[in-house]
Amino acid sequence: MGREILVLWVEDALVSLGGKARVIDVAREVWRQHRTDLTEDKDLFYTWQYDMRWAALKLRKTGVLEPADKRTRAWVLAR
Repeated sequence: MGREILVLWVEDALVSLGGKARVIDVAREVWRQHRTDLTEDKDLFYTWQYDMRWAALKLRKTGVLEPADKRTRAWVLAR
């Protein structure tokens, strides 16, 4: 599978959460939606939370996510 799938999963999680959420809430939503996928891929299982942050950086670079805001600590989909 590989970590590239986290780009889609993070975006999907944010959509499910209304477009804005704290990192911990995004992680919970990714886990809720993809628990089976994560536990079946043994390498990804141990790195997915780190890879989720990498995916957010990729989404920022492509304009899907707003720039990071340290005050709110939330990830926000760009409008």
